[in-house]
Amino acid sequence: MKVVFDQIKKKFSEFINNISKKEESKEDKIDLSLSTKVKAIIKDEIQLKDSDIDDYLEKLRLELLKSDVAFDSVDKIIDKIRSNLLNSKVKTSNIEESIKNIIKNSLFDIIKVDKTIDLISLINEKKEKPFVILFIGPNGSGKTTTIAKIAYMLKENNLSVVISASDTFRAAAIEQVLEHANKLGIEVIAKGYGADPASVAFDAIAHAKSKKIDVVLIDTAGRQDSNENLINEVKKINKVSKPDLRIFVGEAIAGNALLEQIRHFSEAIGIDGIILTKIDCDAKGGNTLSILSETKIPILYLGTGESYKALEVYKPEAIIDSIIS
Repeated sequence: MKVVFDQIKKKFSEFINNISKKEESKEDKIDLSLSTKVKAIIKDEIQLKDSDIDDYLEKLRLELLKSDVAFDSVDKIIDKIRSNLLNSKVKTSNIEESIKNIIKNSLFDIIKVDKTIDLISLINEKKEKPFVILFIGPNGSGKTTTIAKIAYMLKENNLSVVISASDTFRAAAIEQVLEHANKLGIEVIAKGYGADPASVAFDAIAHAKSKKIDVVLIDTAGRQDSNENLINEVKKINKVSKPDLRIFVGEAIAGNALLEQIRHFSEAIGIDGIILTKIDCDAKGGNTLSILSETKIPILYLGTGESYKALEVYKPEAIIDSIIS
């Protein structure tokens, strides 16, 4: 009996020392209750209690908020993680890693979308060309530069492109499109300022059909989601152009306002995919978790700089890993 007691005492001492060492590290650790620690000594797996994870989840809540996850989304995410933690068996051989894996899997489950979009494959699969992409979003989001990046990527994949300069409202917008097009060696269909944006898009699509061009990229005037007249204008462009894909372009640094912008544009004409710009300007990327959990609209790319190559495929695991370090 004494031998068994000594073995348990030794194992308990080793377990406590191990926990203490972990607590001294810089990472936030799970502070298990005493009863759970005792169970962990004699069992290979344990069931967590609220008291085991309350402090950790509060730290995680703050980390999500600091990473630009919307406040309402944070509550839903934490509730989901709590439920999964309390209903999962945790391996005592590596409690911290086991818990982090449960949290990561919970986040992936929360942000999974019904379908992902491989833009190049989608374009190649369409038999009747051109493939039409309509770009929308608020002003100042970097929409025109993003269109140029997409045009560059399409050319790199041996696809021909024409840009519709349908931003006939913003000063110098057409000149900006032309400058990008000249650098990339692609065509632009444009009219003067004040022209009907929908008619420009119509002409660009007609031109693409006649010249057997693969893709039409339609630039539009940046507009706030609260401007009813401009929203009606983009509805008209959408109706006339009948795009195969409607892509919202927004700033990653817009914070919680970004989610509301996406909701309003989605209600107005529908959004098939999202590109977030300026991710290199100290955006933590947590707002992508808000977008995916609340809207289920796939995020296609992240803009990471000014060059035409500075467009990266969105990888949610990278964002999740940065939050759950």
